[in-house]
Amino acid sequence: MSDKSENKEEISKAIIRKAVEVMWEDLPGHFDGALSKMLITPSNAPTKHFDFRLSTYQPKGFVAKHRHEVEEQIYYMLEGEGLMELDGVRKVVRSGATIFIPSGVEHALYNTGTNDLTFLVITSPPLTN
Repeated sequence: MSDKSENKEEISKAIIRKAVEVMWEDLPGHFDGALSKMLITPSNAPTKHFDFRLSTYQPKGFVAKHRHEVEEQIYYMLEGEGLMELDGVRKVVRSGATIFIPSGVEHALYNTGTNDLTFLVITSPPLTN
């Protein structure tokens, strides 16, 4: 096989990754048991347009208020309940809720429930943390 074909295969390689294969991370701005598994990112997959993570916040866990100047995010709540803050307005979120966060919107998420709050996050373009 030529070098060009090998490079093309590497760039377009599809991936199957089990969540158990990825370590939990304490990301900047996340506190009190707010953990994430970076399942698909430019550092571990040939993606250019998004990153995909599984997050779980223990009771009391939260991400501090912040905003993304360019990136948009989608959160999909799998289990648990808590408060999502969007531009200063807090709303209860629980399993089945989908949250779209446009760029420039200040946001935070707090696990105010009594069980773990587990959710998926898709960010586009990918974050560089």
